Amino acid sequence: MSYLYKLGVRWPPLGLAYIGAVLREHGYEVKIVDFDIGSSDWNTYPYKQFDIVGISAETIRYPKALQVARLAKEQGAIVVIGGPHVSFFDKETLDSGVVDYVGRNEGEDVMLTLVNCLAKKAPLNEVKGISYLDNGKLVRNPDAPYIGDLDALPFPARDLLPLKLYGSKLKGRLSTSMSTSRGCPYNCDFCSASQFAGVKWRARSVESILEEIEVVHKRYGFNAIHFVDDNFTLNPERVTSLCEEIIRRNWDIFWWAMSRVDTIVNSPDMVEVMAKAGLKRMFIGFESAGQRILDVYGKKTHVSDAKVAMQILRKNKVEVVGSFIFGGLHETKEDVEETIRFANQLRLDSAQFGILTPYPGTKLYKDVENRLLSKNWELYTGSVPLTTLDYLSSEELARLFIKANLSFYMRPKKIALVTSVVSDPAFLETNFFAPLREVLGKDRADSLLGEMKLPRILRRYSY
Repeated sequence: MSYLYKLGVRWPPLGLAYIGAVLREHGYEVKIVDFDIGSSDWNTYPYKQFDIVGISAETIRYPKALQVARLAKEQGAIVVIGGPHVSFFDKETLDSGVVDYVGRNEGEDVMLTLVNCLAKKAPLNEVKGISYLDNGKLVRNPDAPYIGDLDALPFPARDLLPLKLYGSKLKGRLSTSMSTSRGCPYNCDFCSASQFAGVKWRARSVESILEEIEVVHKRYGFNAIHFVDDNFTLNPERVTSLCEEIIRRNWDIFWWAMSRVDTIVNSPDMVEVMAKAGLKRMFIGFESAGQRILDVYGKKTHVSDAKVAMQILRKNKVEVVGSFIFGGLHETKEDVEETIRFANQLRLDSAQFGILTPYPGTKLYKDVENRLLSKNWELYTGSVPLTTLDYLSSEELARLFIKANLSFYMRPKKIALVTSVVSDPAFLETNFFAPLREVLGKDRADSLLGEMKLPRILRRYSY
């Protein structure tokens, strides 16, 4: 079960839905099973009914993905696995002995070519973008080219998913997700998006997006959308054209998107038309109050722009979710405390605090590999220290992480958000307390948690 799912963010797996749509378009029978949703149990699922079982996994779910792969392989299926983690750790994945093929990076063309090849029993060397073992030796075929024309892809096969069970809402409206672009030119040190989807930004046309919005609304009944692009606003002209057409058609939809501080500051007119077209919430990675820290992260943004961006968004009545990261190699306690104060000063609607986590595929991972405290991938939630730092101990960093969340969310206007998150007793245990004990050791972790004097609402989950 994913970390976002436990936070109430329940989006359909669009990557699988895209692959499913492409395979079905070429005559293959496809079924998608999301073990986060519904009653299917991965432990008892009848994998033997399939010739090929494809699995998608990010870092935190990689260990569970291997368990699923083992069961599928034991039941006679060919096992293919894809996603960011395995794209960068293909050898480790294949050495597990339970995976036949790793599909690297974008999956649609790679999976279709592989399935065609297996169906025809053709040579595997024609399949770009896969890794596999040949008599125990790693074979890593050349990368498949990124898909240049995203409009050519069929819409995700949402009919293969129990959409209504996801239950994500935006301002009270049932919401689903949509992707309108791929790739990221910014290549931040802590993010693998540029390595996985390429540094070239590839965008769908306004016409294609509008057509999918209409399908999502008329066929599936959604009137709210989460645009999950890493860079939805990278081309303000495209966004403006899309919004103007939504307004012209008089569509009543609410929506959510991600953006950057510099884009907001440089394009206030874009924000205004976005709000008129139904934008209700924006996710922005502020990350730090220190310009030195932002420069180290490779963010290519300026701290001074943050408050200006907030003024523009507030003027247009757009709610803001702000992201902040601390735990850089050379970051000090004073740096982190400055960021905590900064987060409280920005008048955000909600905040996401994270401990800098070295995910495979990032420049950060390569820089700190010899400093890692654990390679238990289930700990890579972004909420526990995993790296030896120059100026902060693991206990100090964990203490600051707790302080950041308490200082923001225990203010009277934010307490309701805390109660909604911890209403499930397993949430904090699974995503914070248990991982913290594994990294620090039980005695050190429990001592730290006791020292922090957690509010009553949180304290009952900490021991």
